[in-house]
Amino acid sequence: MSALDAHPIVLSEEEPEPPRPARRPRRVKGSRPGWFVYGCLGVVLLASIFPFYWSLLIGSGTSYTIRDPNMSWLPGGNFFSNAAKVINDPAVNFWVALWNSIVSSGLIALSVVFFSTLAGWAFAKLRFKGSSVLLVFVIATMAVPMQLGVVPLYILFSEIGWTGNLGAIIIPALVSAFGVFWMTQYIRQAVPDELIEAARVDGATAFRTFLTVGVPAARPAAAMLGLFTFVSAWNNFFWPFIVLDRQSPTLPVALSLLQSNYFIDYSIVLAGVLLSTIPLIILFVFAGKQLVSGIMQGAVKG
Repeated sequence: MSALDAHPIVLSEEEPEPPRPARRPRRVKGSRPGWFVYGCLGVVLLASIFPFYWSLLIGSGTSYTIRDPNMSWLPGGNFFSNAAKVINDPAVNFWVALWNSIVSSGLIALSVVFFSTLAGWAFAKLRFKGSSVLLVFVIATMAVPMQLGVVPLYILFSEIGWTGNLGAIIIPALVSAFGVFWMTQYIRQAVPDELIEAARVDGATAFRTFLTVGVPAARPAAAMLGLFTFVSAWNNFFWPFIVLDRQSPTLPVALSLLQSNYFIDYSIVLAGVLLSTIPLIILFVFAGKQLVSGIMQGAVKG
């Protein structure tokens, strides 16, 4: 018997190494906001809320509250009575002014969204001669102040008999240069050219392609544009004050009549200001999600 037969060689399988515990991902410095960022946000939040609180503080008091050196920093109990005075004031014509503001702001917002989306689609996805020059010209009009066009606009609407009519504040605001620029930049990044080619292969016309491809893709940006346009038209005072009369004003113009007396009761004035902001607060409560979505998607595209 040989030595190999007496001591056979046994090949043993190597035991697998136990799995190593997964490493925790390193926290990238600056990936989470620190106390400084939250502190700045808190300061901005307080600065934004303070005007509303001040309006509530004075609007819920009396005519002497704003002159009281020992004024309490807690709201009083006269807000509803002051609001009733604003609503029932015959010089203000509150309900007519509220309806005019809702109608004019809503129509302006819808018109700006539609025409800006249509123009943005043309500039972003349709190829035609001179498109870049036209877009630069549209953007350049944002540098022209509105005050330069007040006199010719007033002469024009006076000639056609539209002074004192809501059309005089709706027609000049049917489209905005900012809206065209915003929708052009968004659609250019949000809509792939392959989708447009596929729609054309399926036999869709240019306008049907816009409705079925462009409009759904541009919905977040259009919602943001509509909200900002509505708020801007709601707060517009300069042009409506010039072209509208006291019988059919918008809400900012009507509230300015509260300050036309020799003695200004700031408790009533600020109660009216709070009343005018209630529709905007309701709008932001129901449409705030679309607003944030539109801003964020517009910020991360590209």
